[in-house]
Amino acid sequence: MLHPLLENAEQLLLNATEQCSSITTLDALENFRIQFLGRKGHLITLSETFNALPTEEKKIVGSRFQEIKKALENLHANKKKSLESIKPENKNHIDFSEIEAQKNHPGKLHAYTQVIERIENIFIPMGYTKFEGPEVEDEFHNFDALNVPTNHPARDMHDTLWVNNTKQLLRTHTSSVQIRALEEHGIPIAGFAPGRVFRHEAVDATHDIMFMQCEGIFIDKGINLSNLLGTAKHFLSSFFETKDLDIRIRPGFFPFVEPGLEIDMRCVFCKTGCSVCKKTTWIEVFPCGMIHPNVLKACNIDPEIYSGFAFGFGLSRIVMLYHGIDDIRHLSTGKIGFLKQF
Repeated sequence: MLHPLLENAEQLLLNATEQCSSITTLDALENFRIQFLGRKGHLITLSETFNALPTEEKKIVGSRFQEIKKALENLHANKKKSLESIKPENKNHIDFSEIEAQKNHPGKLHAYTQVIERIENIFIPMGYTKFEGPEVEDEFHNFDALNVPTNHPARDMHDTLWVNNTKQLLRTHTSSVQIRALEEHGIPIAGFAPGRVFRHEAVDATHDIMFMQCEGIFIDKGINLSNLLGTAKHFLSSFFETKDLDIRIRPGFFPFVEPGLEIDMRCVFCKTGCSVCKKTTWIEVFPCGMIHPNVLKACNIDPEIYSGFAFGFGLSRIVMLYHGIDDIRHLSTGKIGFLKQF
């Protein structure tokens, strides 16, 4: 028996296909896009229903649901391409299509975009939902709810970029999205949140004022450290397409997890030590840990009943490892010679 969500999705695709076939103008196509693919459209409504499903049901319907979403997007894209290729009958219209234009560099996806899509393709089939949050944050979501003490050095101007001496700041990590996701969606929850973060850093080969992180959380009854380590190993082996990862696991401290772990990976740039790995031959790739009870309490979750893990790896660092980039500053450059490699 077909899952109710898939029945609705299949019917939506059928209706969209029928409606799209009769569209003859770009204006009508734009109305179609808003109706089916807009922020308040049918597809978003279906996606919210999918995100609210229990993890086991997501595993059952996830693959076909993603195919239907892609089919709806392709339906719009193909119709748009078809309509744009039709030459107007207006004789006064000037057709520039036959004019030879100057050849330019073809557009490509940025290295960040490529890696984010790769991360999505790993976590979404596991039942995770992609979350987003504001880059300008408040103290509660960025610090208080994450068990960061009021006298913690991270709150000082040395690390945090505050906005006009107010309680607003440029978020220092994507962990703030964890709190907002819990407030909005409740538990159980499994999600990840890639995005930009900002810190008052000394810029060098591995540090920048603006860089990318990816936060992840999983909270339910009976979650333990073995679930976390299994997730970390699955992600790293899937991302780097190898079962022979050379990693090490060591204790780490972060205010919002207890216990905290650091998972390091062998440096891909050297064998004896370099500026990227700071002469250690190891690169930190997956800081993580079990979510601190105080964080759960801040979100009105009983730590005696629920437990979970969180991870917050440096997405910029993952990009550098994956593409063999030895300087983070290259990622924010506008140099075509560098960017066209990806």
